[in-house]
Amino acid sequence: MRVLVTGAAGFIGFHTARALALRGDEVIGVDNLNDYYDVRLKEARLAELSSLDNVRFQQLDIADRKATARLFAETPPRRVIHLAAQAGVRYGAINPHAYADSNLVGFLNILEGCRHGGVDHLVYASSSSVYGANTKLPFSEQDAVDHPVSLYAATKKANELMAHSYAHLYRLPTTGLRFFTVYGPWGRPDMALFAFASRIVKGEPIDVFNNGRHSRDFTYIDDIVEGVVRVLDHVAAPNAAWDSAAPDPATSNAPYRLYNIGNNQPVELMRLIECLETALGRTAVKRFLPMQPGDVSDTYAEIDALAAAVDFRPSTPIEVGVERFVAWFKAYYGHN
Repeated sequence: MRVLVTGAAGFIGFHTARALALRGDEVIGVDNLNDYYDVRLKEARLAELSSLDNVRFQQLDIADRKATARLFAETPPRRVIHLAAQAGVRYGAINPHAYADSNLVGFLNILEGCRHGGVDHLVYASSSSVYGANTKLPFSEQDAVDHPVSLYAATKKANELMAHSYAHLYRLPTTGLRFFTVYGPWGRPDMALFAFASRIVKGEPIDVFNNGRHSRDFTYIDDIVEGVVRVLDHVAAPNAAWDSAAPDPATSNAPYRLYNIGNNQPVELMRLIECLETALGRTAVKRFLPMQPGDVSDTYAEIDALAAAVDFRPSTPIEVGVERFVAWFKAYYGHN
């Protein structure tokens, strides 16, 4: 089938587009190739995708209403995986309008394209960031997510609300996936693992925030992609047992679903650094700092709903995932 993948030059988008193409789907990939991080890395991902005959790429900004509408009209997809977004928690203090343009206006344009194009399932990226100030662990889709601590998180919560309105009004099946700290080969340079590796190989100190005491549900990219593809094939449907007097936040009487997708095994930051040091064969010079604004202490995904829906649980151990990342990192940058 023809699948539109937005953010196809991004970390998760690249891996997802490749997985879909390798199983035989026709993939239409779009990305605006912005300079939030090194564009050369995005171009290298696209070069990898270009070797696949059933992938077509178009540079396009989803915030451009006319261009996005034209995309849906000229190459109508059967299903959509929406991964394009302005990422990053701290960047919101520098360029907040980028989040409104991409994550709000852009998402609305995708919803409209799906609505008018008769798309039979929209799967979109939400984030563990929506849990914000919550401290009850593990995070469950049934928890309230009304206290975001970053603009990025607020836009992702808004996406979930917007998706529900379209599922309700137009019966557009939508599934939101709350990703938990994705890492692996071809990752984002602004993420901790990539940034740490870059500085360690140069002999530069790494900034360890919250004095290394926080933990993350680090989730390996192959597990994320497996979950995304399985969810794409599992079209969202109304929950016949949904009760408006006691509403379940993760389902609806509309074709709407939300799932956490995480490794279900939080790892302390210092353990991640130890794995990285082992894989690189070098010891990091650590500079311990307090918590950053917009950051949270811990993340931990409850994933029973995902497992029940698509019979899948991420399971790659942090030691294995970090070793695979380092192997790619050394090959890509030519480090011995």
